[in-house]
Amino acid sequence: MKYEAVIGLEVHAELATNSKMFCSCPVVDPTRAAPNTAVCPVCCGLPGVLPVVNEKAVEYAVRVGLALECEIAPMSLFARKNYFYPDLPKGYQISQYEYPICKDGRLTIYTSQGEKVIRITRAHLEEDTGKLTHVEQEDGAYSLIDLNRAGVPLLEIVTEPDLRSVEEVRAYAQELRAILRYLGVNTGDMEKGVIRFEANVSVRPEGSQELNTRVEIKNLNSFRALERATAYQIEQQIAMMERGEPVRLETLGWDETNEVTFSQRSKEEAHDYRYFPEPDLPPLVVDAAWIEAIASTLPELPRAKAHRFIRSYGVAEAIAEQLISEQAVANYFEEVLRANPDLDPQTVGVWITGELFGWLNQSGETIQTIKVTPAGLAALLQDVKNARVNANTAKSVLVEMLRSGRQADDIIRNQGLEQISDAQTIARLVRQTLETNPKELESYFNGKETLAQWFFGQVMRSARGKANPQVVREELEKQLQERKSQR
Repeated sequence: MKYEAVIGLEVHAELATNSKMFCSCPVVDPTRAAPNTAVCPVCCGLPGVLPVVNEKAVEYAVRVGLALECEIAPMSLFARKNYFYPDLPKGYQISQYEYPICKDGRLTIYTSQGEKVIRITRAHLEEDTGKLTHVEQEDGAYSLIDLNRAGVPLLEIVTEPDLRSVEEVRAYAQELRAILRYLGVNTGDMEKGVIRFEANVSVRPEGSQELNTRVEIKNLNSFRALERATAYQIEQQIAMMERGEPVRLETLGWDETNEVTFSQRSKEEAHDYRYFPEPDLPPLVVDAAWIEAIASTLPELPRAKAHRFIRSYGVAEAIAEQLISEQAVANYFEEVLRANPDLDPQTVGVWITGELFGWLNQSGETIQTIKVTPAGLAALLQDVKNARVNANTAKSVLVEMLRSGRQADDIIRNQGLEQISDAQTIARLVRQTLETNPKELESYFNGKETLAQWFFGQVMRSARGKANPQVVREELEKQLQERKSQR
């Protein structure tokens, strides 16, 4: 029997505000700030305190809702979600339940199977929890709590169970992360936990419309973990169905080391949380004029930008996809073209996604921190276009530019790297190469024509890589044919 997966995703995205959701405590970097230093009576849940809604968090939620084509509720309500865990000092979480700020949206994803629309059920505002660190020692185990994160604004984005494969799951997660970054509402630094994925996974016979019992895999903070945990659960549930075993409704964790899911607790349903309206917060009213004002500030989103690059610049789809993966990269690409409109956009894209991406992966730098400005890269590519240097030499020049911050012209002049295009000089180099390799030349004449490429390499080597490759190939072909006709 064939089976299909039915998957819905919940994405918890921290909103990049300066202060927390319901108090004035600063939002701090969890990897740098000392534990429990960004806390106050409100986020610690002390008696008698009153929360106040962060206006910037509401604005960011509206931005996301508009980008996801959601209906923005003119009035939404906060509720208390009773959630008795040690990382919530109040003993409850302020969230939105029945009346979220955004609902009924959509996000289009692209996979090897084509285009697909994923429905967005809702996107609602809430506050984040603290962070627990579990410590095991020989004399026992204990847990430490850091409340710096407690109260940080969160937007929870929930899909319908429209995803059917691991590929679709990754495509949705990547597309959503890119949108959040383009909007400027989330940094996308998954290693810092600012985006966390939760996958609801079930399996059913192919062709069935029934929704079977699902499990929820919590706190997946990388695309790799999301993919592997989802794939593992799909395989597990198929095996269970084959054995006639029931799937239990439960919450699972992901063991990254052993690449298996493990049970955390039985899955809670909405009634388990005992939601009721937050008595300390009035209804959240969002004015239509404010929504329009926010809509007017939305940037060009990744998918629209990719289509424009393909349509306006003639860039290949695969290159466009890489260029729009980061807004800063897309901006860099267009700044190169603004610096020199005569450059071929596809060539610029290939150099950015090839040479520059290679450097970024190796060095750990970002496109914003590299020493080569868009104008600097444009100047180097113009030197290639004018045949001042060939492509291989230009790649070496670019590495030096990235290392030192020097300009291409300075490196080329000081190191004498100008390309040799003089016909007489290249003719002499080709003649010397053929005359000093008589055995290889004889083998070529006897049918081993692949040696033509070897001769080309020898000529380039004798020119220290500076010869114009096109002129070398033309001259080499000419002299080989002349010698062949004289035999």
